[in-house]
Amino acid sequence: MNAAPTPSHLDWLSSLTTAGPRPAPSDAGPGPTDLGCGRLSAAWEVLSQVLDPEVPAVSLVELGIVRDLLETADGLEVVLTPTYSGCPATEAIEQSVREALARFGEITVTMRRAPAWTTDWITDEGREKLRRYGIAPPGPVDAGQGVPVRIVRRREAIACPRCGSAHTEQLSAFGSTACKSLYRCLACREPFEHFKPI
Repeated sequence: MNAAPTPSHLDWLSSLTTAGPRPAPSDAGPGPTDLGCGRLSAAWEVLSQVLDPEVPAVSLVELGIVRDLLETADGLEVVLTPTYSGCPATEAIEQSVREALARFGEITVTMRRAPAWTTDWITDEGREKLRRYGIAPPGPVDAGQGVPVRIVRRREAIACPRCGSAHTEQLSAFGSTACKSLYRCLACREPFEHFKPI
């Protein structure tokens, strides 16, 4: 049997895994990491439906938290990179992944903290879902520069996810979670969170 093709919305993941691109389907049969005739493709599809517990508008795959998926002798190994090393949702994310993939056998979850997660790993679809949910998505981060820690806050225009106005102000460096900050739109007067670029 041939391995199932990689779903197009997951193609971006091949560039993120340290193990290299996911094997392409071939007429020779399943690739070396997909021994179950498309099991990995099916598992990726299941993972694309597992929502982040803190921002339930986007999946773990769309956030770029799921780094790799490997077939093992007894089931699957899922490699996750939390949004930051002290993220309180890490255990809930791990449990959600185990529950979602239970039908695939024994699930091993490995936390890979290096390289550190970056908001650049959020998919375009994930960014749009954040915006529709009322969270201003982060802009790109230049990997060569990183994000400087500033004592005096620099004025940067964060567009309101509700009305689109750039006339906004930061109310707090921290929102409902440490990875978000709290803003208010001065045009529509609505508060919103901004996913910090890291």
